[in-house]
Amino acid sequence: MSTVEAPTKARAQIKERTLRRDNWRIYPITTLVIFTAWVAYATVRAFWGAAFWVPEYHYLTPFYSPCLNEICGDAALFGTFLPAETRGWIPFAALSLPFLLLFRLTCYYYRKAYYRSYWASPPACAVAEPHKKYTGERRFPLIGQNLHRYFWWAAVVISLINTWDAILAYHGDGGGVGVGLGSLILTANVILLWGYTLSCHSCRHIVGGRLKNFSKHPLRYRFWGLVSKLNERHGQYALITLGSLVVADAYVALVASGTISDLRIIN
Repeated sequence: MSTVEAPTKARAQIKERTLRRDNWRIYPITTLVIFTAWVAYATVRAFWGAAFWVPEYHYLTPFYSPCLNEICGDAALFGTFLPAETRGWIPFAALSLPFLLLFRLTCYYYRKAYYRSYWASPPACAVAEPHKKYTGERRFPLIGQNLHRYFWWAAVVISLINTWDAILAYHGDGGGVGVGLGSLILTANVILLWGYTLSCHSCRHIVGGRLKNFSKHPLRYRFWGLVSKLNERHGQYALITLGSLVVADAYVALVASGTISDLRIIN
């Protein structure tokens, strides 16, 4: 009488770290370099405390919006509560920057990016990681990733403020309506920021989640379909907006410091 062996529960033993043949190291290494360079630039600019505002054309860099320091002058659209003595150790946009940082840190795309590039957890799909155990996002501090949906609401408010800054940037020298290269750069940056914010997974859930029947909610279903299409490119928006923020900030800094003159199109 033949016997049937019980299936074993042991995992397949593979000596190789991975069987992948492609150059999977490119993504984590490139991400590490880009993120590190961006964080270094953003940190320096956030604490710089100068070259952030062009009063002639109402150009305000997004790294300083809303501007809350006494030094902000006309750039302080929502008042000031930070004394001038805090310059250099408290960002002028002290209310918005922490929420924006937390929004990006808890973003699903950024989690994948910095988990792979900084922690090698794992460094790539189908590649063994150096960590002996995995606890997921159930313990401090990673349990805080679950707050992403709330940081999204803060990001929406800040995007509205950035939109208003872009509208004010269509200001002519001496009054009236004017258009300059800075106006177009700030507008393009805001459009890209809205693309990143609205393509968020949390936005997709807020718009169309928790519905049992889409046919009874045609308007929400239409918005859900639109957000779903944006969501397909969420990772691209996440990376592109890093570049657009640097371009917008650098251009305003160059004009504000007098290094270059704004290219005026109208007035």
